[in-house]
Amino acid sequence: MNKNELQDRTRSFAVRVFKLVEQFPASAASKVVANQLLKSSSSVAANYRAVNRAKSKADFLNKLKVVAEEADESNFWLEFLKDVGILKAERELTELINESNELVAIFTKAIKTTSTKPAEVL
Repeated sequence: MNKNELQDRTRSFAVRVFKLVEQFPASAASKVVANQLLKSSSSVAANYRAVNRAKSKADFLNKLKVVAEEADESNFWLEFLKDVGILKAERELTELINESNELVAIFTKAIKTTSTKPAEVL
C-alpha cells in the first residue's frame, strides 16, 4: 500500500467514524465518548498527512508515533462502545474495530521498520 492509498484509508476511517457517531443516542455519556472518538479518529487522518511532510527521520518517526497512538485510542473507544452496547450498528462498529486494529498494526510496523533504517533511506 502506498502513502496515497494509506492517506485515503485513514481519511475513510475518520469519515466512517463520524457517520457512526451520528447514530449515537442523545445522552451525556454518548457525548463524552463521541467527542473523544471524533478527535482521535480524525487525528489519525490529519496526522498521517503530516507524516508525509516530515522534515527529517526524527520528525517522521515522531509524527508516525502520534498516528499510532491516535489509532490505538480510536480502537479503545470503539471497543468501549461495543462493551457498553449502546449502538444498534454492531456490524459497522465491528468493522471499524477491525480497521482500527489494522491501522495500529500498520503504523506500529512502520515505526519499527523506520527505526532500523538509516536516515538517508527515507
